[in-house]
Amino acid sequence: MKLFAFGLGYTARCIARDQTAQGVEIVGTVQSVAKAQAISRAGVTVRVFSLDHRDTQIAADIADCDALLVSIPPGPGGDPALEAYAAAIASAPRLRWIGYLSTIGVYGDHKGQWVDERTPTAATSVRSIERVKAERGWLDLRSATQKPVHIFRLAGIYGPGRNQLVQVAQGTARRIVKPGQVFNRIHVDDIARVVNASMERPRDGAIYNVTDHEPAPPQDVVAFAASLLGRELPPETAIDDAVLTPMGRSFYDENKRVSNQLLRSELGIELRYPTYREGLTALYEAGDGRN
Repeated sequence: MKLFAFGLGYTARCIARDQTAQGVEIVGTVQSVAKAQAISRAGVTVRVFSLDHRDTQIAADIADCDALLVSIPPGPGGDPALEAYAAAIASAPRLRWIGYLSTIGVYGDHKGQWVDERTPTAATSVRSIERVKAERGWLDLRSATQKPVHIFRLAGIYGPGRNQLVQVAQGTARRIVKPGQVFNRIHVDDIARVVNASMERPRDGAIYNVTDHEPAPPQDVVAFAASLLGRELPPETAIDDAVLTPMGRSFYDENKRVSNQLLRSELGIELRYPTYREGLTALYEAGDGRN
């Protein structure tokens, strides 16, 4: 089996690692020659795909793949992979699974209420509106070509090297408090398990929320990380007093609790890290925040 991945970023590399362990051949893209050389050392065939450069082998790789993973964020012009390679994807003779990594941001703000895959999209930020358009683009491709498409709406991603333990250890963690605010999150290893399960039990046109069981206030997650490390708690800062970038503040403009019931019932997934507590504890035991 051969998997082609548009965008070998943090999450896609974790998915590729698990697929490689199962004997799957991986080919994927990055945006620069330097990144291509670094990732190629890990046994993955890498092509360069950016606004300025398209490796001439990409179309042939798509024609030869069994599965296609898309993790490149969209831009104002749409999804880059779809814009550049829709025809190649449509004509790929062996392609039996397409997975698009989206975001729960497509639901917009629900004032802390629960949402699931039946909830209509109501994106408000530019980034999330672009995601909605990209999702529609891939689902339109499905309708036009009968290629099987699966949408994964990811919560906030954490994992090795990217988590509150590292932030606390580096002194960059902040406990910003907005009453009633919760964020949804998912360990990167659990994303890989969900994607793998979908490949094994595909349902054409499926949309899955990929998040853990417990939406939680962000300041609580920082406090738990600090307790694991035996560090002093960062002081609380009220949201109105916090100095945030426009993007950082935009996360606090949306408040929702996202259900993961569908992926659990349909794909039979039991998350390895059902809450941030299990996830951060495992990362702490692996050395994050202590190295």
